[in-house]
Amino acid sequence: MIGRSREFRAGILMLDTRFPRIPGDVGNPVTWPFPVELETVGGIGVELAVREGDPLRFEQPFVDAAHRLEERGVSLITTSCGFLILLQDRLQSAVRMPVLTSSLLQVPWISAFLEPHAKIAILTFERSSLSPAHLWAAGINPSRVVIAGLEGTPFHATIALDLDVLDEDRARQDHVDVARRLVAQHPEIEAIVLECTNMPPYAAAIREATGLPVYDATTLINWAAAAFMHD
Repeated sequence: MIGRSREFRAGILMLDTRFPRIPGDVGNPVTWPFPVELETVGGIGVELAVREGDPLRFEQPFVDAAHRLEERGVSLITTSCGFLILLQDRLQSAVRMPVLTSSLLQVPWISAFLEPHAKIAILTFERSSLSPAHLWAAGINPSRVVIAGLEGTPFHATIALDLDVLDEDRARQDHVDVARRLVAQHPEIEAIVLECTNMPPYAAAIREATGLPVYDATTLINWAAAAFMHD
């Protein structure tokens, strides 16, 4: 049964990291127009969640954390890392409320309302780690997407090395540059999806620079939340 409560609250399964989570980041409570509950999954950082590739290595700590959020009465559960799409089915089977692990879940329904020849750009934290298994877990047809990563940028270094500083202006420009380059190379792109939950702060700049609709983890969760909320 879908969780019910008088007040909508989202539960967020957080990686164990220290890098800054600025407004707009999924892990910053001020990002959301509703209350959120943060639950850190101890000992699971970027290296394991993004680069390991085998969800069995980190499944149980996330299941346990999801149960803790369930006990706290959240309305739905999401995560602070789009690569956790590998745990979508496992987490959904473990709890009774909706689980939306990754912004990548939006790609199939975006494909449904675009022209058949159109492509969707996926901007990801690390292209080399986004595998066919991640696409399959999200129900994505690989022929409909083109993918680019932020490797080589200070933004990537901050997250990969778990640094405690972030150059927001440089990160914004790097996101815009990658998006512009990808759209120039693939004019058939008609929408952009940001895989990384640290990317939503730059969505507006990407949208302005490319003229394309931009989807991210916040559009996914706000869409889901709308079904629970009323005036």
